[in-house]
Amino acid sequence: MSDESITDLDADALSRAIHARRLSCREVMQATLARIHRLNPRLNAIVNLADDDELLAQADARDAELAQGRSRGWMHGLPQAIKDTAHATGFPTTFGSPLLKDALPAQDSVFVARMKAAGCIVVGKTNMPEFGLGSHTYNSLFGATGNAWEPALSAGGSSGGAAVALAQRLLPVADGSDFMGSLRNPAGWNHLFGLRPSQGRVPGWPRPEVWVAQLGTDGPLARSVRDLAQLLSVQAGHDARAPLSLADGPRSFVPGPDASLNGLRIGWLGDLGGHLAVEPGILEVCESALARMAGAGANVEPLAPGFAPERLWEAWLVWRRALVAPAVAAALKTPGARERIKPEALWEHDGAQGLAFADFMAASVVRSDFLQHLLGLFERFDLLALPVAQVWPFEIGSTWPRRIAGRTMDTYHRWMECTIYATFAGVPAISVPAGFDASGRLPMGLQLIARPRADAELLRAAAAYEALIPELLARRPMEPAPR
Repeated sequence: MSDESITDLDADALSRAIHARRLSCREVMQATLARIHRLNPRLNAIVNLADDDELLAQADARDAELAQGRSRGWMHGLPQAIKDTAHATGFPTTFGSPLLKDALPAQDSVFVARMKAAGCIVVGKTNMPEFGLGSHTYNSLFGATGNAWEPALSAGGSSGGAAVALAQRLLPVADGSDFMGSLRNPAGWNHLFGLRPSQGRVPGWPRPEVWVAQLGTDGPLARSVRDLAQLLSVQAGHDARAPLSLADGPRSFVPGPDASLNGLRIGWLGDLGGHLAVEPGILEVCESALARMAGAGANVEPLAPGFAPERLWEAWLVWRRALVAPAVAAALKTPGARERIKPEALWEHDGAQGLAFADFMAASVVRSDFLQHLLGLFERFDLLALPVAQVWPFEIGSTWPRRIAGRTMDTYHRWMECTIYATFAGVPAISVPAGFDASGRLPMGLQLIARPRADAELLRAAAAYEALIPELLARRPMEPAPR
């Protein structure tokens, strides 16, 4: 089998080929490294790549285990690069900051340890924005990652490196993390599936604080729903060191063959009655995806939000500043650090300095009220739908969109507002490929949101939708032109 044929396989197909001994782990690693060396210098998706000989030796060891009848699990021999927010021993955890370029972790993050236990071989890290802030993957340490479909445009973020590596077949499956759409937005912009799991589904450890810092979560990216569900099955499960992590849920999140949209009730929130500034064409592409679902028996109904989006946004700013500021404060302890940290990170940090506990608790009450409102909506609907982004991918040299559809953005992340609702409620949300812009070259995703802890139900709906769009999913990006 040629190198290209190998890297074209999705993760589940690779896993089955390896376990059937139709492909060796060495062959898979050789093909993957050949593609990374050929394309990654132009994509800049994978950083801190490990030495080839070391990785091939690990692949040989996996082959030896299979020869003895021993498999570590579904990921046995699969190459994997870890998003640079997570710890993988032997690789620095830089968060895209030059201040942390040599920060070697003492232990793996829990979900990384689980992926290694399932057999993956970590080849490097994936690029991200500095401190994961903003849905645009660039930093002063590694540079920018261009969109898989149009390298002159943004890949999204903060899991932009992971999404581009996956879309361009440098990896069979990828991990990411999601705070404000960091899994969903790059999935939508790179024609992939990206899942933000329920809060606590994938334990976050090691972290300096485990009780309050619950807006961000790790999770999977994939080119198919089956791969997405398989990776979540590896990552998920309670860990006592993360006391709010979930112990419930199936052993496997892979949807069965009977997944159906028939009778599913979907509430389409659109632009929240005009509250969200949205570029032309995005709502129409999302509505075309919803029309496909309706054609398969789903009941799609336009839905007024029924809550005050601006009040929720102000509460979101309080929570975000409170959780971002400590990480920035730790980096600021390095002499001369302030001049080396991007302005958006300093804005979050400085805005939190006068934050009172009473302000935080008031914002928490708003957040609690919002959850109760969503629970009421989920008595009427199985899923809620929103666009996964409010703009099409923008120029890679821009830091963030200042205006959308004639409206000025008042913060560096206001253009990502559509992603905060699932995050703030702690509920699962998935980005599914919806279609392309009028030029046919820029992808967009549709965001589907489910009730608390309904990750498996959400994946079943996504699998049923996936079965409707084989022609759409067959589209893949061109390889980037040589520089």
